Amino acid sequence: MAGERGTSPGARLRASFADRCVAMPGVFNALVARMAERAGFEAIYLSGAALSASSGLPDIGLLGMSEIAEQVRVITAASSLPLLVDADTGFGGPLLVERAVREIEHAGAAAIQIEDQELPKRCGHLSGKSLVSPEEMEQKIRAAASARLDPDFAIVARTDARGVEGFEAAVARARRYLAAGADVLFPEALRSREEFADFRRAVEAPLLANMTEFGVSPLLSVAELDRIGYRIALFPVTALRAAMKAVERALEEIRRSGSQRGVLDSMQSRAELYDLLGYEGYEERDEAYSAASLRPADPPLRSPR
Repeated sequence: MAGERGTSPGARLRASFADRCVAMPGVFNALVARMAERAGFEAIYLSGAALSASSGLPDIGLLGMSEIAEQVRVITAASSLPLLVDADTGFGGPLLVERAVREIEHAGAAAIQIEDQELPKRCGHLSGKSLVSPEEMEQKIRAAASARLDPDFAIVARTDARGVEGFEAAVARARRYLAAGADVLFPEALRSREEFADFRRAVEAPLLANMTEFGVSPLLSVAELDRIGYRIALFPVTALRAAMKAVERALEEIRRSGSQRGVLDSMQSRAELYDLLGYEGYEERDEAYSAASLRPADPPLRSPR
């Protein structure tokens, strides 16, 4: 479980989906990660699409390894939830995947996700994608599995083959990726509930279902996915989309009326924000340190005569 001492992030992530489907919301900064933990989630996801968008960039692989690793450090410092990190194509060939695993694991993540698209990559629910060969993806997975220090650090292999080569090719690739060392398989952009179920019957491994909005896949509930046999239900950009729509409405209200009064009831209050940040605890510690510095110092030791 999240926050449990004595276990690694990877072990806690694996425990969360060991016998059921776990909901995994996408977080795009540390504050959202802390909010997800408070809401009772057991694991979180750093989405490449959400992180790119929050940086003002499209999801085509423009963010570098160091930029993502820094965000991982910030998020894992703010929340104890195990974090799955979207590393897109792994930043290059097997040696770059190897380094990415080391950097991201060292930053505090529980798992890394790599996909079989060629660069420049595209959103998984758009057309026009191209894939690396199965052999090249297998090399990346072997490199990822070899590079991890904690054997529980999970390797999630995503295949985009459904939209490029068809359903059967996606199944065949997934089986090869599992044999190469993947711990979880992520079939992207399946078209129906039946395809999700057929994929589960065809591939005996922990499976991740992407429940992103406005894509080609149906929006199945966590309970439905659990019944089918999936272990992770991903909501990668939900929080970002909801937040950005709220920001849009607030800006429109200020521009229209010259005041934010019309949207106050939809805002997080100052008290709620400070509570989420643990503001009071910072003040208490600061006061305690100040009080300690004002106490009389111990008398100096006398030299023996």
